[in-house]
Amino acid sequence: MNEADLVILGAGPAGLAAAWRAAERGLSVIVLERAGHVGGLSAGFEVAGVRVDHGSHRLHPATPPRLLAALRGLLGADLQLRPRNGRLRVAGRFVGFPLRAGELARRLPYRLLAGVARDALTPRRAAADTYAGVLRAGLGPALYGALYEPYAVKLWGLPGEEIDGDQARRRVTADSPWKIARRVLGGPGNGQGRVFHYPRRGFGQIAEALADAAVAAGAEIRLGTACTRVAGGVVHAGEQIRAGHVFSTIPMPMLARLVEPGPPPGVLESAGRLEFRAMVLVYAVHEGGRWSPYDAHYLPGAGTPVTRVSEPANYRVSAADPVDRSVVCFEIPCQVGDAIWICDDFSGLIGECLERSGLPPVNLAGIEVRRLPHVYPVYRTGYAAHLAGLDAWAGGVEGVTTFGRLGLFAHDNTHHAMAMAYDAVAALTGRGWDAAAWAAARARFARHVVED
Repeated sequence: MNEADLVILGAGPAGLAAAWRAAERGLSVIVLERAGHVGGLSAGFEVAGVRVDHGSHRLHPATPPRLLAALRGLLGADLQLRPRNGRLRVAGRFVGFPLRAGELARRLPYRLLAGVARDALTPRRAAADTYAGVLRAGLGPALYGALYEPYAVKLWGLPGEEIDGDQARRRVTADSPWKIARRVLGGPGNGQGRVFHYPRRGFGQIAEALADAAVAAGAEIRLGTACTRVAGGVVHAGEQIRAGHVFSTIPMPMLARLVEPGPPPGVLESAGRLEFRAMVLVYAVHEGGRWSPYDAHYLPGAGTPVTRVSEPANYRVSAADPVDRSVVCFEIPCQVGDAIWICDDFSGLIGECLERSGLPPVNLAGIEVRRLPHVYPVYRTGYAAHLAGLDAWAGGVEGVTTFGRLGLFAHDNTHHAMAMAYDAVAALTGRGWDAAAWAAARARFARHVVED
């Protein structure tokens, strides 16, 4: 039987960062990844000779200094600091994103501006602990109705009244008009919201660099290898691997189906009630150079199922990007099996999206489609009780620790996933698993708020 000090399920940023850190400490590490490539949702690939991502990804200025220094050490000058240059469509009009006070005053309808100003001066309490209740109370009805209400339906497939308040607390950093005003007028000195870090060869270069560093430190990464069972400290994946410890970064409901003995029926039922929003990514090849000068266009309105249109080549400066063509990515949240998921011709949908949103047409030379079944955790009201039972069970499985976005059913950024990996490896001590250190780390993770 093969043996390893640490077996890691999943080769996304969390799993790869953990593999690198553990291997550097001298532990024997095996990473199992059922896909044929590393990176998970953060992987990169090519479309028409252009490096693209699974949607729009950035490394945020909020990345802790030690993590940013580690990535700079791996990527060198390829990790570029870039100005953010997007647009947001509100009330049928585009405004620059990051927001700018003068443009908002010129572009947005007077009725909306007056409503936001009135709401800023009106104290409110949340009518219910829902996404709608929290954001209506914090931002006011005018801004919530114009921006966050329709976006919730598109992103998560539910009206805000059916989404838990945790969704607002975990996804919306500027949760009052005054916080938005501070960002508009300059924000914090670290450039948050106005700049981002991005690799020259696409966001997937981060995962690739982590994988290379892990292998160089002695870790083994097995691609195209799915874990089929975890029982008694033995991981089954085509062969049996006796593991000193197992790190799982795969979806927690999936882990519940792999571990033997499995969870009790009530916990299995809870696992089945946790939902993920799927997404179809449509990559349109545009002939004739760059399609637009912007990195991303955000479309919260109900006129199209597309939530964001991005142009990966505009996120970076790279001589490797072709000058005669570009690739435009359309993000379309959906449910596995619905009409969008099974659609086999997206040319009409993306053309309609561009026309209704006032965006320029794509000089279409081809389309490539990717379908992702687990993208956004859906915090439907009542989710917390289901998650608590499943998380308590997972925390009691001896020798197994779960973390990462999918592993904790969390809305997190890449730097959050890497921070979890660092803390998980730190809890692996020569005396065994440091449960107290990991409990403290989990408390820190609970305070994560997604940076956009």
